[in-house]
Amino acid sequence: MAKDVQDVDLHALFIGDKAENAQDFEQQLMKLVESHMGWRENYQPEDMPAISDEDKESPRYIATREHIHEVLDELNTRMRRGSIPWMSAGRYWGQMNSETLAPAMLAYMYAMLWNSNNVALESSMATSQMEAEVSQDFCNLLSMPEGWGHITHDGSMANLEGIWYARCFKSIPLALKEVVPEVVEGKDEWALLNMSVDEILDICSKLTDEQLDAVKAASSRSGKNIQKLGKWIVPQTKHYSWEKALDIIGVGLDNMVQIPVDESYRMDIHALDETIAKLAAEHTPILGVVAVVGTTEEGAVDHVDQIIELRKKYMEQGVYFYLHVDAAYGAYGRAMFLDTDESVIPYEELDAKLKEHDVFHTPVTISRDVYNGYMAISEADSVTLDPHKMGYVPYSAGGIAIRKKAMRNIISYFAPYVFEKSEQLPDMLGAFIIGGSKAGANAAAVWAAHRVVPLNISGYGRLVGASIEAAQRFRKFLSSLKFNIDGTEIETYVLDNPDFNMVDWTFKVKGCNDLAKTNALNEELFNKTSYLDGEVYEEPVITSHTTFDHEGYGDSPLPFVKSMGMDESEWKKNGSVTLLRAAIMTPYLTSDKMFDYYAEATRKAFESKLTEMMRSENAAQYGKTDSSVTTAA
Repeated sequence: MAKDVQDVDLHALFIGDKAENAQDFEQQLMKLVESHMGWRENYQPEDMPAISDEDKESPRYIATREHIHEVLDELNTRMRRGSIPWMSAGRYWGQMNSETLAPAMLAYMYAMLWNSNNVALESSMATSQMEAEVSQDFCNLLSMPEGWGHITHDGSMANLEGIWYARCFKSIPLALKEVVPEVVEGKDEWALLNMSVDEILDICSKLTDEQLDAVKAASSRSGKNIQKLGKWIVPQTKHYSWEKALDIIGVGLDNMVQIPVDESYRMDIHALDETIAKLAAEHTPILGVVAVVGTTEEGAVDHVDQIIELRKKYMEQGVYFYLHVDAAYGAYGRAMFLDTDESVIPYEELDAKLKEHDVFHTPVTISRDVYNGYMAISEADSVTLDPHKMGYVPYSAGGIAIRKKAMRNIISYFAPYVFEKSEQLPDMLGAFIIGGSKAGANAAAVWAAHRVVPLNISGYGRLVGASIEAAQRFRKFLSSLKFNIDGTEIETYVLDNPDFNMVDWTFKVKGCNDLAKTNALNEELFNKTSYLDGEVYEEPVITSHTTFDHEGYGDSPLPFVKSMGMDESEWKKNGSVTLLRAAIMTPYLTSDKMFDYYAEATRKAFESKLTEMMRSENAAQYGKTDSSVTTAA
């Protein structure tokens, strides 16, 4: 095993926006490919080659090879024309696309040559073991010493598994009452529906294999009692995958309860408390609660610690809910709070540790709210965490971790043709996951990433910290960004300081207090700075956008609308506000020189697009009026 490098150099981890590290990448790739080809050649070397020299000289063979080359040439052309230049150090301010770690890409491409299927050990001896080690990595990152996890196809699949666990656990007590009633003697249905994960695990650990199989057969997997299991509570900032998960799992969208978010776009804990109290008073069970760490629109980190405290309070009243943390985007940020020995860094020592490991190069403050939210993840029942987001690993590599390894026995299935029930992990992986066949290349990529970049403050802490610093710099830059186009002044309004690395903002013609026109301005600017405007590779700046509407957010966007000088009636009339949005994952903008260069390039690009719009015949639709024409600065 290679020796860990403390305080990794971020510039050595990537190919580089201008392919600065291309030579090393190419050399390593060829070294790996040649190793694989030698492995093929040396297996039973006396065997007859399946493809002879005569075969390779035949017209049909030659024509087929030429056709392959033509198809690959077309692939190359289409990829070059139809891909986003996400690798840019500071011109791409858009979706969750960024440089991916060079060692992860190399591992992915190399592992593909071995055709591993991680559903069973017999076809993936190396990569299944890697995935088992990645499972331990997940648990170490989340401070779950008794936990377990695995790589999923994506975050949506991990969320689906999270509610699958919740549904199964919530239904097990009713099945116990049916199959082995003596183990839950004296409990009525309300008490059964409020048993904790730990209580259920304790009872199930004392059952025989036959009894446990019978209990699982009588649980929610039978289709019984699903509508008795209660409400699934999510914040308004939920990912759209939860609606699909509720549909697929049979709980139904009618059982989803949305909790308002506060002005920081975190779940409103007071509203959550009131909702739980109301449901408890009505004797309506709560299947589970979802907290989000790293919302994909606003970069918010929910108060996971306060949700944990609420759960403890209600457990004393006989009310229990499963807790899933959707940290698909934000989980790797927890590395900033882990020392090199994987111990948690106390908040009081955090600033000193961040300085010691050279994480930030300009003043960046991590609030205690964010720190506390991250620390409490360890007490959740399950967590979604995606390596293909802030793990900087190629798609597709989602992930899920559960607090206790024994939890997987409640949802497990066994397929005899793939493995025997007596085998142990990694042999059993397919028994405990929703998916079936899965690429070993994903496991190899994540494994390599975690071995090169430690999951602590010296590794991923520095990498994620670089993106957070870039986001803080970008937000500060936007906050003072103004334009004067032929006398029309355009101002920039930025959403509240994000907890993570998302930045949302809006451009507005000064003096225009019409929300519909401001929305139109930003919609059109997005059209001109995205894939919608033709050859995106030629665009000097690329961004994304989002819409906060009343249906999804309630009135939480109202303070932002008011901050633009608009009356509440504008919000009520329109019911939505359009913002430009950037997931700022670039690892390169931690120096003043680099950031200042790209900030100026971004300013010029936006000014050019806005000038084109203000001089168009549609300018009035964007808020330009005679009153918006002032003396040029």
